[in-house]
Amino acid sequence: MKMKLIKVILVLLTVSCTVLAQQDPKFTQNMFLVPVYNPGAMGQTEKICAFASFRNQWAGFNQAPVITTFTAHAPFSLLGRAHGVGINLMNDNIALNNDLFVSLAYSYKINIGGGLLGIGFNAGLANYAFDPSNLNGADVIDIPGDDAIPKNADSRFGFDMGIGAYYSIDNLYFGLSSTHVNQATFYSRDRNTDRSEPGLIRHYYVVGGYTFQLPDPMFELMPAFMLQTDGRDNHIYVNTNLRYNKRFWGGVSYSVGGAISALFGVELLNGIRVGYSYDVELSPLVKHSSGSHEITVRYCFDLSLDKSPQKYESIRFL
Repeated sequence: MKMKLIKVILVLLTVSCTVLAQQDPKFTQNMFLVPVYNPGAMGQTEKICAFASFRNQWAGFNQAPVITTFTAHAPFSLLGRAHGVGINLMNDNIALNNDLFVSLAYSYKINIGGGLLGIGFNAGLANYAFDPSNLNGADVIDIPGDDAIPKNADSRFGFDMGIGAYYSIDNLYFGLSSTHVNQATFYSRDRNTDRSEPGLIRHYYVVGGYTFQLPDPMFELMPAFMLQTDGRDNHIYVNTNLRYNKRFWGGVSYSVGGAISALFGVELLNGIRVGYSYDVELSPLVKHSSGSHEITVRYCFDLSLDKSPQKYESIRFL
């Protein structure tokens, strides 16, 4: 009975999330995933970068969110100007929903104040997919005449856009961005009405961070923050990583009212950077979950053969 109740709650949350709650997923290692939310950060370095992340949120909670992302971006020059281009893919699977976001991104680079400002946008498709068969029929509440709980599988597409600005100078970075700026609406093909279903809600992001060189040149302290809001629901993340020899790092992250997390990472000999974080919930969900796990894999490389070997960079480019 208890498990059935949890499944019912998840169903109701899934149906209502497009109206009442934030839709963009949370990431503990958000300081490494800025291009996911900010197209202005695309191509901000001289290297081609690719990274993927996997997040198992609220492990132990049946039908809990599982989020997978992949992002790749690169700089290029055209007509004497610097630009950036990239691609984002994200799959967000929670209970009866299995949503997919695919977008292409572009950023225009401006040298200003000794640093580099990227102003960008992305555009792509959002696919909303709902399938009640993901749960046993006996576990889903069936109220005759109540259309709030769909009984049949459905898949809908919508056009999605985002904008952002990202500035970096020396060991400092700062960014402003918004996802779902056009607040795409999904239309149901299975109903005899032209009424649209609730769509994507516009989200806003503020990010920033700095790399401090400690007295011992082998150590660096890298604090960062992110504000994520849809205008009604706010998430604030603050974190600090300590990096050793530019190859090993560890730290803590705190999501105000959400979770406290431990972070660890290492750069392998082939230049691939792997990070792991574990969240302990500070909300009542802690009674039903064994925590959240997140893994990131990142790699940057230079295709130019006449350039010097890869140099280590600050946290904003990891």
